[in-house]
Amino acid sequence: MASENIPLSYKGHPLRRKDNLIYYGTMAEKYIIMLQILSTKTVNGLEMADKVAVQLQLTDPDLRGRDRVVKKSEKDSLYAAMDIAAVWLDRSLNGK
Repeated sequence: MASENIPLSYKGHPLRRKDNLIYYGTMAEKYIIMLQILSTKTVNGLEMADKVAVQLQLTDPDLRGRDRVVKKSEKDSLYAAMDIAAVWLDRSLNGK
């Protein structure tokens, strides 16, 4: 059986990871979420995200980096960060 390359997604939006950065959403849409893992801790031999910065950003390539940031927050776990990221992205893309 051939394995298919199915992209990882969360609540209907794709996830991409590069080192300690996780991008949530697609660049083809107006907004994207950037999650940056700031620190980790070891729990039962596994590294867990301890502090995560969340940013809602515009995908307009003509804007400077800091001008793209619409909202930002810092959360104490990856779960809490993904929870707020999903809400922000859905509301922004739906115009609310």
